[in-house]
Amino acid sequence: MLSTLLLPLKQRARLNPMIDLYYWPTPNGHKITIALEEIGLDYTIKPVNIGKGEQFDPAFLAFSPNNRMPAIIDHDTGGEPVSVFESGAILLYLAEKTGKLMPGDTRGRTAVFEWLMWQMGGLGPMLGQAHHFNFYAPERIPYAMDRYSKESNRLYGVMERRLAKTPWLAGEHYSIADIAAYPWTRTYERQGVAIEDYPNVKRWRQAMGDRPAVQAGMKAGAELREDLSKLSAEDWNKLFGKTS
Repeated sequence: MLSTLLLPLKQRARLNPMIDLYYWPTPNGHKITIALEEIGLDYTIKPVNIGKGEQFDPAFLAFSPNNRMPAIIDHDTGGEPVSVFESGAILLYLAEKTGKLMPGDTRGRTAVFEWLMWQMGGLGPMLGQAHHFNFYAPERIPYAMDRYSKESNRLYGVMERRLAKTPWLAGEHYSIADIAAYPWTRTYERQGVAIEDYPNVKRWRQAMGDRPAVQAGMKAGAELREDLSKLSAEDWNKLFGKTS
């Protein structure tokens, strides 16, 4: 499997991959490429260009009804293919399917569930809002910038206190909880966060970034990334939800 992972993505796509990944290079998309690289499952990327509104295509909505990527279709099920949407659900599915990136004991699994839900319900949405209002919004709204930057710092503080006690978010073992959180911390400066204020988060980010599978997952589909400043007004509205 390692020799397969060392192949360029386009070559791996010809090896009859078991999983189709509907993807765009965003934090939620990166969660799944990192997990697939860590586990060692062959996959092929099916680009969903969110800047062009491809997430609203009826064929995609048939298995991802919230018009969001990522989504997967798993062909290696021993029967009919299984589709899964929502990044947290996909991470849980992959962990359950393979028995990897998830502790075997009840206490450890519960900790993973807690921190995964924390990321899905808080860290991702709030950091996303901070990033949007601080960097992408067509007009500067000081109240929104201040509100979401402060909430981002509160959430980094939650991580800081947790990681002062344990090497990984869910405890002693690396898990899907870490994979879920890491991509959202990539652009901390755009969230109004000074990473030096959070030394344990900084240490954890370094440990994450040193992992070869994390590096591969973060690079997956990099050629798809677009300069959002060049989007048309129509595509901008599609990307940020003003049209559907």
